[in-house]
Amino acid sequence: MSESVLPVRAAASARRRPHVVIVGGGFAGLSALRSLQSSDVDITLVDRHTYNAFQPLLYQVATAGLNPGDVTFFLRAARMRQRNVSFRQGLVTGIDTESNELSFQDGATMSFDYLILASGATTNYFGTKGAEENSLAIYTRAQALTLRDRIFTNLEHAAASNSGDDVAIVVVGAGPTGVEMAGALAELRNDAMAAIYPELDPRRTHIVLVEMTDKVLGPFAPSLREYAAKALRERGVELRLNTSVAEVREDGVLFGSGEFLKAGVVIWATGVAVPKIVGEWGMPQGRGGRITTDADLRVTGFPNIFAVGDVGLAPDPQPQLAQPALQGGKHAGKQIAALVTGRPTQPFVYHDKGTMATVGRRAAVADIALPGKRSVRLTGTIAWLVWLFIHIIMLLGNRNRLATLINLTTKYLAPSRRTNPIVGDVPVFEHQRS
Repeated sequence: MSESVLPVRAAASARRRPHVVIVGGGFAGLSALRSLQSSDVDITLVDRHTYNAFQPLLYQVATAGLNPGDVTFFLRAARMRQRNVSFRQGLVTGIDTESNELSFQDGATMSFDYLILASGATTNYFGTKGAEENSLAIYTRAQALTLRDRIFTNLEHAAASNSGDDVAIVVVGAGPTGVEMAGALAELRNDAMAAIYPELDPRRTHIVLVEMTDKVLGPFAPSLREYAAKALRERGVELRLNTSVAEVREDGVLFGSGEFLKAGVVIWATGVAVPKIVGEWGMPQGRGGRITTDADLRVTGFPNIFAVGDVGLAPDPQPQLAQPALQGGKHAGKQIAALVTGRPTQPFVYHDKGTMATVGRRAAVADIALPGKRSVRLTGTIAWLVWLFIHIIMLLGNRNRLATLINLTTKYLAPSRRTNPIVGDVPVFEHQRS
């Protein structure tokens, strides 16, 4: 009996399972990973960082409402729930489609049978002079922390100088990120500044939101846009609509009209672009440098490579938001599971679940999609509660959910003058002598 069993065991041990490599540990990459949990494959998740940052709440880190650990998830922890996963930190610099091999910046290589490109996007400066050098973005955890410390450095220096000059923080871009950032900064000024910065006059601390079109939250319904604009103005945010930025300087912003606005901090929240490194991968690229795919999300001309999320461009393009990334990643994983078992792939169909954005405490807008192309549009407290619930549920890990719930509850429900902003290191101000 033992003689009949041994050859079976030897054959099983010699069999190599298909190797799936996922480049990018964001929404799309992790969604693809989870969809392959029950598949007979081995997965390697590749990312230049060791953590996933929950981007929709990074503005809360930047405005001292959350700790960075509240919105980050250690990517190696994915193996605790999914044993067919391993992790490799690294920056992919090339893809050899003949030998099915990735090249890394450190000189190493990695072979694959199937590849999912989910590397995400980065800040888009649209060629604006000085924007990359002199403004701050909030697309990564490091950027959010740098911005947080710059904001409080600016406030500390203004308080120490005792010059009486106005203080201005400029946010460029009135999409969801810009609106949420401006609203959070305005509430920080309105609720806490009188108590923690008695040297500064809140009325002379300006939050300016700049948008080149004539509306905030452009993709939203008109009623929701109007509510958001009104809520921002009620919080003292100065809206500069129909205003373009010609140049960002070290000390402020030059508008297209020729007007210059002095500002201690300029925040860039205008949009995203595909990282330049993607252009070196040898993949077909379309609008905005995104990798073009067929209807099933396979890269055009490459039957074993998928591109999903912000980096992919399907025949029916979807917005570069969380839901398209989550659904696209899940779809790519399912198509690989089908290919492994000899089944054909299926086209990707996006199910719109709606959009939402918050302005601040008990003020948000939500457009929730329903079956039959219907939707429910919410504003105010109920929209804010829906926003809060969904964002906490979407976080990875129960510790993150609990920590975020506690910190946001403390921030929004506790008396405003008793909140304690979460800040880092602020350099000592050295007065410039004339």
